[in-house]
Amino acid sequence: MPPPADIVKVAIEWPGANAQLIEMDQKRPLSSIIREVCDGWSLSGSEQFALRYADGPQLYITEQSRGEIKNGTILRLAISPARAARQLLERIQSHGIDARLEALKELAKLSADPTFAAEFINMEGIGTLARLVESGTHFGEMLAFTLTAFLELMDHGIVSWDLISLSFIKQIAGYVNQPMVDVSILQRSLAILESMVLNSHSLYHRVAQEITVGQLIGHLQVSNQEIQTYAIALINALFLKAPEDRRQEMASTLAQKHLRSIILNHVIRGNRPIKAEMAHQLYVLQVLTFNLLEERMMTKMDPNDQAQRDIIFELRRIAFDGESDPTGTEKRKAMYTKDYKMLGFTNHVNPALDFTQTPPGMLALDNMLYLAKVHQDTYIRIVLENSSREDKHECPFGRCAIELTRMLCEILQVGELPNEGCNDYHPMFFTHDRAWEEFFCVCIQLLNKTWKEMRATAEDFNKVMQVVREQITRALAMKPSSIDQLKNKLRGLNYSEILRLRQSERMSQDDFQSPPIIELRERIQPEILELIKQQRLNRLCEGSCFRKLGNRRRQEKFWFCRLSLNHKVLHYGDLDESPQGEVPFELLSDKIPVSDIKSVLTGKDCPHMKEKSALKQNKEVLELAFSVLYDPDETLNFVAPNKYEYCIWTDGLCALLGREMGSDLTRSDLDTLISMEMKLRLLDLENITIPEAPPPVPKEPSSYNFTYNYS
Repeated sequence: MPPPADIVKVAIEWPGANAQLIEMDQKRPLSSIIREVCDGWSLSGSEQFALRYADGPQLYITEQSRGEIKNGTILRLAISPARAARQLLERIQSHGIDARLEALKELAKLSADPTFAAEFINMEGIGTLARLVESGTHFGEMLAFTLTAFLELMDHGIVSWDLISLSFIKQIAGYVNQPMVDVSILQRSLAILESMVLNSHSLYHRVAQEITVGQLIGHLQVSNQEIQTYAIALINALFLKAPEDRRQEMASTLAQKHLRSIILNHVIRGNRPIKAEMAHQLYVLQVLTFNLLEERMMTKMDPNDQAQRDIIFELRRIAFDGESDPTGTEKRKAMYTKDYKMLGFTNHVNPALDFTQTPPGMLALDNMLYLAKVHQDTYIRIVLENSSREDKHECPFGRCAIELTRMLCEILQVGELPNEGCNDYHPMFFTHDRAWEEFFCVCIQLLNKTWKEMRATAEDFNKVMQVVREQITRALAMKPSSIDQLKNKLRGLNYSEILRLRQSERMSQDDFQSPPIIELRERIQPEILELIKQQRLNRLCEGSCFRKLGNRRRQEKFWFCRLSLNHKVLHYGDLDESPQGEVPFELLSDKIPVSDIKSVLTGKDCPHMKEKSALKQNKEVLELAFSVLYDPDETLNFVAPNKYEYCIWTDGLCALLGREMGSDLTRSDLDTLISMEMKLRLLDLENITIPEAPPPVPKEPSSYNFTYNYS
């Protein structure tokens, strides 16, 4: 007979004594259980004790968190959080340097525990740490542990950052501005300043006064990628929280300090691989930089503004420079109308009306003027080449440039906030001071080339734009390292290649549509689904590493989850660093019986996706989130590192629960494998010689006997 659901069997340790093996009744008050445990070791004053996990983060167990205790968990009897906080506070303020150092070291570790943190903060512990920093008497390890504890305590959100004093900010900023400072102190100082900026509007202004961009850029020229990451994160935070009127000014300062070239040479082209958090910060910087274009993108052209109209006149002048204006007003107006038509504007009489729609607004005109001035030969060639054609195949430059600008804004998500879980930065945008404009110039040439390859007319405009979008997105997915490499990638993605790729990708959908083939497909499908199911379960047995997304992502906290080989238990646990291979079950301290799993939640239904974050939780993060709901009403929350892992895990968990695997990956794999198997069987049929009579009894089709490699 199985034990009651409210009973968990645990071991409890105490230094110098044999462990107690008890059956913990989850309905009993925790204080009663602790009293019983203390009596077993003849310890008095049970109210001064508490239970903690013996492994992993060793968190305190409370009435709220006790439901997470599983059968076989090892616990440890420890002094209560209040008592521990009181003792550490006294030791921190003692005169003995060694005792103070040990106390700060222990405090730095305990501060991550929310139960302990609440007790320590209630005793004015944060104020004590702040005064230690402000005194300027702590150095080296002692200061590093002090800053670590301070940051951990503040991250619990119990105390408002607005209460931080100006003298504390000046002291922390001083560590960042010093030319020579301990690496651990610098890391924590940069992280504290970033948290101040992100969590307090008033502190943003104070930090911005104390920290100069030039000093932060200096930290990017070191060999330590962690320091570089923290420095870029602080730059991003200042950028993100700056008032709109300050962002352009800040961008100009960063350009003057050669931020782009320093990142390119010391980070992107450095000797070390880019870690996930650095990739995220580069992506955030890329997004924030492109977001500077939003104002122009959302600005309509004023047809009555002469300065803006002069830009259109300049485009005409550069394209048709050799032609002199006629003297009469009517003749001049007729000539301008003809020229604007040749330039490809929709409104020939008043082309300013073409720029009144947002997006792309005035940004499209800016792009056209850049092309005309910086790449004048290319601009003139495109305009004259199309204006001289009379076979209805001319490519309207003006209309194309406006629509292309809108498309590029959509592809690069101009105006949207950064995604917390995204690392999708493009190295080539760090290779040029005018990367956006150069990107446009490459793409407008691509559009003109594709138009000719498709022999398009005005009626084909939307079709051409669809092909160009596909060419650009496919090229960007290859992560070209420079603008020149982008050009090479696009050269290989001409219209013929796009058609070939489309046809290849459609083969699994278009082939084998006759009734006999459809019947064969239906017969094959169950065994292919079983093969995919086994592959998914095998991957769950190998396990995957997931990142913990907290307030400070650069700490790179990881946890690992894998399915037991008998498919009966999910094992999981925290890791200090990302594993290089398989993690043994012995290192994963927590587990969930598969029989306890009720369901799998995805996307916005997940509990951890309903919480707010500093950055935008948009569609991309939601698409990677899933949760396991298990008895008694508990959840294990995941954010997959990529779409592939998301599909593997959600499919595998559904297979465990006997439910349909419905991810895009499964549908794709199913189509691909069925098509491959059908082709193999049809090839076998082609080699059969049909006898005249009597026909032999047909054999059953051969079983599905090859392994599909997902690696």
